[in-house]
Amino acid sequence: MKPELSVVMPCLNEAETLAVCIKKAQSFFEKEGIVGEVIIADNGSTDGSQQIADSLGAKVVAVERKGYGSALQGGIQAAQGKYVIMGDADDSYDFSNLMPYVTQLRAGYDLVMGNRFKGGVKKGAMPFLHKYLGNPVLSFLGRLFFKTNIKDFHCGLRGFSKEAYTKMGLKTTGMEFASEMVVKASLLNLKITEVPTVLSPDGRTRPPHLNTWRDGWRHLRFLLLYSPTWLFLFPGMVLMVAGLIISGVLLANPVTINGITFDVHTLLFSAGSVLVGFQFLLFYGLTKVYTVENELLPKPKKYDRWFSAFNLEKGLIIGALMVLVGIGLSFYAYFGWKHINYGDITNSQTFRVVIPAVTAILLGVQTILFSLFFSVLGLKK
Repeated sequence: MKPELSVVMPCLNEAETLAVCIKKAQSFFEKEGIVGEVIIADNGSTDGSQQIADSLGAKVVAVERKGYGSALQGGIQAAQGKYVIMGDADDSYDFSNLMPYVTQLRAGYDLVMGNRFKGGVKKGAMPFLHKYLGNPVLSFLGRLFFKTNIKDFHCGLRGFSKEAYTKMGLKTTGMEFASEMVVKASLLNLKITEVPTVLSPDGRTRPPHLNTWRDGWRHLRFLLLYSPTWLFLFPGMVLMVAGLIISGVLLANPVTINGITFDVHTLLFSAGSVLVGFQFLLFYGLTKVYTVENELLPKPKKYDRWFSAFNLEKGLIIGALMVLVGIGLSFYAYFGWKHINYGDITNSQTFRVVIPAVTAILLGVQTILFSLFFSVLGLKK
């Protein structure tokens, strides 16, 4: 019979704990009357883990490409079950107690996450930094960026339907695979829920493969790169709005606050803020097009409207007009300089013309280049 459930365990030298994990999963199948299979996704073990799995009747899938995500992708690809539950083979999760996951999957949920903070973290099971800094912060950012209610983004025990896994199209090869699964499921509006899960101390005597700072950064980097709104759009808007407000005030006259005068030097910095903010906004647009066209992110509902509202011709015209405005202001400043016989410019009013002129030219050139690259990325349209 085709199995209903496949339990996939990534494996890299797990000889100390692999047997007990396999036996627990098999006892769960027998106890609950579930037709299931255990798949060991071996990532190049040299301690006899493959032989242990074979002797216990588990299916061993050799995955040459290194990495936590690579091993899981290889194991899940080989799974025959309608549902898949993945979990580490270090005996930190109880494979004999998987019924809460199966119940929710049968109820129609696409992804069922374990929540270690609801189920309980036993003493010594999670390092202090992971428990009170890494997991809470990264999970908070995940909820903020992707509008999901998942409280434990990085629980290693989770279940999903094979159909949902195919829809997600997961690509990462390292520890960030765990984050990608939740992010993609959220972006695709799949049905997600959590069940309490107990985390026990690692049963191995050797150190874990997880590297706190390196893998923590990989998770954070992934969350940022998959959220161009928070990485580019919001910072760009803040910089541009702040720069435009300050520039607008200083273009008229210097401003004195508590005896401190803000003049053209401050105007130069505020103009720089406008330029940097504008670049952030352009990168947001380019990143959005690239990720959608390469199927890294799902297509937003308004995506097709962007190409009808903004095209190459409109971008070139807007950019050219900005450049012409800048050139016009430059000539105005030039004739002012000529009026004083090309002498030293000591009047700050001249800089109030020069700075906007240079800013307009740069904004125009950036708009033209953005329009060209935007059109290249969207050639499929």
